[in-house]
Amino acid sequence: MRLPEKFERRMQDMLGEAYPAFLRSYDMEKYQSLRINPLKGDKEKFLTLASFSMEQVPWEKNGLYYSITDQPGKHPWHEAGVYYIQEPSAMAPAAYLEAKPGERILDLCAAPGGKSTQVASYLQGEGLLVCNEIHPQRAKILAENIERMGISNALVTNETPQKLAEVFDCFFDRVLVDAPCSGEGMFRKNEDAQTEWSPENVQLCADRQDEILDCADSMLKPNGRLVYSTCTFAPAENEGSISRFLQRHPEYEIVEVPFSGGMEPGVPAWGDGNPMLARTIRLWPHKCKGEGHFLAVLQKKGEAGASYEGFSKYGYEYGVLPEKEGSSKGKKGKEKNKNNKTDIIKSVLEFQKENLKIDLFSMKNQGLLAFGEQVYLLPEGMPALHGLKVLRPGLHLGTIKKERFEPSHALALFLKPEQAVHVMELSSKEPQAAAFIQGQTLNYDGEKGWYLITVDGYSLGWGKLAGQIMKNHYPKGLRKG
Repeated sequence: MRLPEKFERRMQDMLGEAYPAFLRSYDMEKYQSLRINPLKGDKEKFLTLASFSMEQVPWEKNGLYYSITDQPGKHPWHEAGVYYIQEPSAMAPAAYLEAKPGERILDLCAAPGGKSTQVASYLQGEGLLVCNEIHPQRAKILAENIERMGISNALVTNETPQKLAEVFDCFFDRVLVDAPCSGEGMFRKNEDAQTEWSPENVQLCADRQDEILDCADSMLKPNGRLVYSTCTFAPAENEGSISRFLQRHPEYEIVEVPFSGGMEPGVPAWGDGNPMLARTIRLWPHKCKGEGHFLAVLQKKGEAGASYEGFSKYGYEYGVLPEKEGSSKGKKGKEKNKNNKTDIIKSVLEFQKENLKIDLFSMKNQGLLAFGEQVYLLPEGMPALHGLKVLRPGLHLGTIKKERFEPSHALALFLKPEQAVHVMELSSKEPQAAAFIQGQTLNYDGEKGWYLITVDGYSLGWGKLAGQIMKNHYPKGLRKG
């Protein structure tokens, strides 16, 4: 692999005698890994059923290396959200965030969703996870991955950090900043990253990181935890970014955390000489089983005051937003809800009574929200959405069609088999599972109505049975083959 000449010279200066070992790492096969989704089932069940070759990722309890001959991305379990295919080093930042159930968490630069879905697994469905991505297309991919993993308590936004900072003043218990960077750590995994590299881009990224970190600070509660990470080797974007942040925000300190799996300490001399920079973490491809990464765990001093309660002034309950927030256009391009509050609740309750064994209204949530015909279950502690670009305001329950409720794919992926009245069980070893993902109808003998289609006990989507024909409701945009 031919690396950029200026990059090679800088790395040789940084690593000295270790540089040849670093260079040899580019000729090695990159490590492949996945992260089990505990929202779908426990690790023991997965290991019992899985046919992949597995080895533990040292810094993430649900992370597993798999063999280059395995193809988990083509397995039906991938579409069921049983796991997320994620580069092993990229699992470290969210693990060090140490999110706890019930907390309010922000993933500020969240696409494509690996770290967000990892944080969600720690929250266990309790609390609020705000996942933000500034680029619209990447934000859409983020929302799709949140849905695939069966996450109910996530809000997906498409905003600038500055805009979010205007809304969420001292709101979050923990903030993750996986900052946009020069991507040097991904050269082995993605050779296209080399063509975009330049010393000027490194400095541009460092300047952008300063702005993002300042926004993150304003949204973090006192005594909150901030985890900063990049996938680059550049000191200006790593120890340098943390040095500059601490100079601007002396109320922070770098937390001393345990290292594992070949992690190395950051180098104070690559920042401003602050000895605390040795508490930051570097993952080198010639030292650990993963790509290049950097992370720092920071704690904000002080005691948390009164919680932000901006959502309360809008009084979200089991109902709908004001008309201007709906989804069918009215005067001056504004949007109105076609369905009133009573009709929406009635439709959802009727579906629930006929098809579910759980009460959606008794879960930890704040109520229903309707964007026109689309109905969502709001996470507990949902903030005000007014003025924000929101792609996913909680769990998408379904759509009101001709005064009838039709369940969403997201609801299917959220549910467990024991929570549905009717279940059609498929096996990943049989062709029916692949046929369902391709959108084919299936033959089945049973009572007519909605069926939760599962594969090896994992929810996969909806089918509707009539006359021994299971009509396929797997989304057309997700069908394979």
